[in-house]
Amino acid sequence: MVSLKSFAVLGTFTCLALAAPVRREVPQEHSHEPILRKVRESLFLNNPDNIEDPVFALLGDAAAQAGAGDVTDLACLQQIVADQAFTNAKAAGNLDGMVNALIFRTLERNTGPVGLQSELCTQTATNPEIAALTQHQDPASDGAAATNKAIALELAKQIASVGGDPLDAVKSGTFAPGDKNDPTGKGNSCDDANDANGCIFTQNLLVDDATEDEINAAVAGISASASPTGNAESAQGGECRGHRSYGHAFQFMQLEWSQLLPQFWRKCVVNSICRC
Repeated sequence: MVSLKSFAVLGTFTCLALAAPVRREVPQEHSHEPILRKVRESLFLNNPDNIEDPVFALLGDAAAQAGAGDVTDLACLQQIVADQAFTNAKAAGNLDGMVNALIFRTLERNTGPVGLQSELCTQTATNPEIAALTQHQDPASDGAAATNKAIALELAKQIASVGGDPLDAVKSGTFAPGDKNDPTGKGNSCDDANDANGCIFTQNLLVDDATEDEINAAVAGISASASPTGNAESAQGGECRGHRSYGHAFQFMQLEWSQLLPQFWRKCVVNSICRC
């Protein structure tokens, strides 16, 4: 059993890691802070690549390397974070976590000068919903408006496919195009780790990639596959969901009850997982 002391130590190191200065030319990695925080929660449920924090996936390669853990293909760090967070959220029956992982995959990564595109990942994600997506590009880069619109519409489709609200796809949008001759590289971005609502939203800096009508048209005919019904740690009507939640997690892992635990232990493990 993990002790409260262990959680306290982990929390301390996490705070220190986030407080440490990260060198980058264009600070905007905390612009979509609520999405970043949700993905952090999902990623840390199971983090096999030992990634220090999902925020590193939104930095340029030089800065990202410091927190990439065991990941060496830095162009794919954002996809790997989103893929693992989606996997964890799906296993936990957390639809909100799944949707935020999808949105996170499409957020713009930091680059150096205004107008520079970020490198695309060439690996294939485990989850097809994540594999269908890529990140927004700097709005001042060539063809960015059309590229980012296509990304947002594809995101809407993937959100709809898991049972989420496709209109949430607009949250993935980026800023208005900056000046390519801007020597500071700042453009029209913002960066505030203390704004829990996301500075791009609170400062009204978000540029919608697509209209509501365009999103609705894009997702027409898409029906949700078997999707989670909520957070697996929450109770329905005050009662633990027990076998249903735990069974869903093991079904996702493609394992059978008989392969995992003797009959004697099943009830105990299920009740422990569900905190009954």
